[in-house]
Amino acid sequence: MATAVPPAASRIAVVTGASSGIGAATARRLAEAGYRVVLTARRKDRIEALAEELTAAGHSATAYPLDVTDRAAVDEFATAFRTVGVLVNNAGGALGADPVATGDPQDWRTMYETNVIGTLNLTQALLPKLDASGDGTVVVVSSTAGHATYEGGAGYVAAKHGAHVLAETLRLEIVGRPVRVIEIAPGMVKTEEFALTRFGGDAEKAAKVYEGVAEPLTADDVADTIAWAVTRPPHVNIDLLVVRPRAQASNTKVHREAR
Repeated sequence: MATAVPPAASRIAVVTGASSGIGAATARRLAEAGYRVVLTARRKDRIEALAEELTAAGHSATAYPLDVTDRAAVDEFATAFRTVGVLVNNAGGALGADPVATGDPQDWRTMYETNVIGTLNLTQALLPKLDASGDGTVVVVSSTAGHATYEGGAGYVAAKHGAHVLAETLRLEIVGRPVRVIEIAPGMVKTEEFALTRFGGDAEKAAKVYEGVAEPLTADDVADTIAWAVTRPPHVNIDLLVVRPRAQASNTKVHREAR
């Protein structure tokens, strides 16, 4: 006889990159859905403030400062749990928009370490805990960049393609075990930091990414998508969900309204 799946209120959801943007919004949505959320990111003050906000709202939230690229720290973090219900691998980001000929190898390395190795570290460390839950879910937040290239984006595209392949391969390798693997691939999302970080704090360049686009996606839009996928019945696996704003038909075709 199948074992009943525990209610969300007794289950832990770990969210990486929870200090801002999609990660913070996802933590809020999963907390609202009843999960006990564990917020991880390097910026201790940000995740502690979010944990306080969620706790004050009557939810269960814990902040744990963590660099996902530090394997020893990740392994130590994993010892705190007997079981984990959900892992949202959201930590990542883009650096630069230079062509291949002049791209900074260190930027490429940093993007690969964060988007791919960070996801690998958390997934490996928590997979036994997800298994032990009897109904675990691994979410990989990739990007449409991982599915189609564009000029000036090769480093980020390569990293997000790596995240996509990690999710796709893991799903093949653990089929038959009580763990789902979900990939959410957002297109153009306007958050407070993504483009600003990509362009080294240059606000003018960051603003041009969204110039003329009436309604790019928000962090909340993507968080709603993640929460929907996570809260499907246990036998339902959303293998890959691509979500874009209506104005974006592809990575290279975006409707921009005349100013």
